[in-house]
Parts: sequence; structure tokens; C-alpha cells
Amino acid sequence: MQTVSAIAHPNIAFIKYWGNRYPVLRLPANGSISMNLGGLFTRTQVCFNSGLDRDILVLNWRPESGRAFQRVSQHLDRIRRMAGIQEYAEVISDNNFPMGAGIASSASAFASLTLAASVAAGLNLDERQLSRLARLGSGSACRSIPEGFVEWLAGESDMDSYAHSIAPARHWALVDCIAILSQEHKSIGSTEGHELAETSPLQAARLAQIPAHLEQCRRAVVERDFDRLARVVELDSNLMHAVIMTSSPPVIYWQPATLTVMEMVRGWRSQGIPACYTIDAGPNVHVICEAWAADEVEERLRDIPGVSQVLRASVGGAAYLEQGGGSR
Repeated sequence: MQTVSAIAHPNIAFIKYWGNRYPVLRLPANGSISMNLGGLFTRTQVCFNSGLDRDILVLNWRPESGRAFQRVSQHLDRIRRMAGIQEYAEVISDNNFPMGAGIASSASAFASLTLAASVAAGLNLDERQLSRLARLGSGSACRSIPEGFVEWLAGESDMDSYAHSIAPARHWALVDCIAILSQEHKSIGSTEGHELAETSPLQAARLAQIPAHLEQCRRAVVERDFDRLARVVELDSNLMHAVIMTSSPPVIYWQPATLTVMEMVRGWRSQGIPACYTIDAGPNVHVICEAWAADEVEERLRDIPGVSQVLRASVGGAAYLEQGGGSR
């Protein structure tokens, strides 16, 4: 009974993933680019045990038996089939950041689960295989497997839809200052939101722009061009939320303070502060800035009414095993 513990970072998408072409395999409607968030993490410990009569999930120190448990158990089933084992597993997982509030908790959760469980089951998967497998648990989890700045290739099948690093963590000193407006779970989670994407009359127009957005973002990252990055990141975020707001039924994640932060960030950039915003499926605002401006950005964010907390994350590395937890 080998116990394996793995850590993975959440990620913030610069070019968003929204909508699936094939939900069962979580094949995305479009490719995406993201940045891992160093300092924020999910730690997941897995132990397969022949003495168990069912899977056990302890999430943030509380036993789980609902939807979260079902998703984890289904993912363990995939790994059991790959490894040719039948033992149930005890999974203990915790985050050091709020869950379900638009900070990609499912990404880091399923990335760390995939790494820990595959090693505990005796599998020896490479990065591409781990990314593909993590995708089946939560689409954006595939981006939390590689390090630094990551591109998820939409692909045409299970075999070629995976994420890879386009630049290492040390390539560009960016910081994500996350303005926390709410730590409440979303009323409609990302999984349900993806299912609604095609009901929006704007989704087709958004998808038509994605190839150009990917090229602009990829170039901005490689060349460390913040102005180019800011333009495409804010545009892409706005387009995703336009789709979300015009889906049937419509979903509005933004709060009044969300709009305030967006407007303030645009104003700061016009004053010469290299900062831009992006928002995942939730009210909280990710303010991406160059590292030298992070103290100023954080201070300004804390002064905005409605911002209860500011989390800071530098560019994060790849998912990894904790010491003593086996090796990849």
C-alpha cells in the first residue's frame, strides 16, 4: 500500500477555454494558453488499499460524498483500468486558496490527483500522458501538469488534445494579483457553463477569433511584450463573458466590484503601470502585472471597495511529487 502525495498549481487562462466539442472526452471547442500560479496549490495524497470497500475522499479536511466524490471516483476508475488494478483508494486533498470561486481549483485538484494516483497505481506516465489523463477529470487540469506558460492544443481526438509548456516559469517575471470579491461557490460551475456555451449566439464569433488570439498571446509571451499581452488577454476575457451572459439561461458571474476593478486596471495601464485583467468563471479578478509593479498593484487593489483580499502568485512550475512520494 504505497501512499503518494503530489502538488499542482492552479492556472489562469490568458486565452480562455469555454465550451466542449466532445464533452465525454473534454475535447475543447478551442485551444487555450495559461500561466501556472506559483504559491497557490492543491496537495493530494492517494493510497490504494485492498482493505477498503469503496473510495474515500477527504477534501479540505471534510469527508465528501457528493458530486466532488463522484468526479474523483470516476477519475480513479480510469486510472484503475489503465493499471489493471481493482483496489479502492483513500484520497486526501486540500487547497491553500478558495475553491469554486474562479481560481481554477478543479485544475490543480485533478492535476495533483492524476499524478499521485497514477504513481500510486504503478503507472509510469510521461508529461503528455499525464496531461491527457488530467484533461478527462477537468479540462483545464491538463494545463496544470506542465510548467510555466502553457498551451493546451485542442486536438482532434483524445490522443492529441494535451498541454505543453511554451515557456518555462523563469522566462518572464509576471505576477497575478487576484482580487478576491467572493469566496462563495459559484451557483453554476464551469462544467455546467461549458455545456451552455453553444446556446449563445456569440460563441461562433468568439471561436472564429481564437486562432488569431492564440498567435498574438503566444508571441507576446515569447517576446515578453506586455502591451500585446494586455490587449489580447482583456479582449479574450470579455468575449468569454459575453458568451456566458448571452447563453440560455444567461449566467452573470460579475459583481459590481468586478466592473470597478476592470475599469481601474485599464486606467492604471494608461498611467504606465503594466497591468491587465482577466476573469475566469467567477467574480474574482486576476490582475496580471510585471513583477516590479506588483506591490503597487496589490496596494491599489486593496483600496477598492468590495475587494476583501488580494492573493499574489508568481509564475508556477509543473505538477510534482512530494519528497518520499515516488518518482516520475
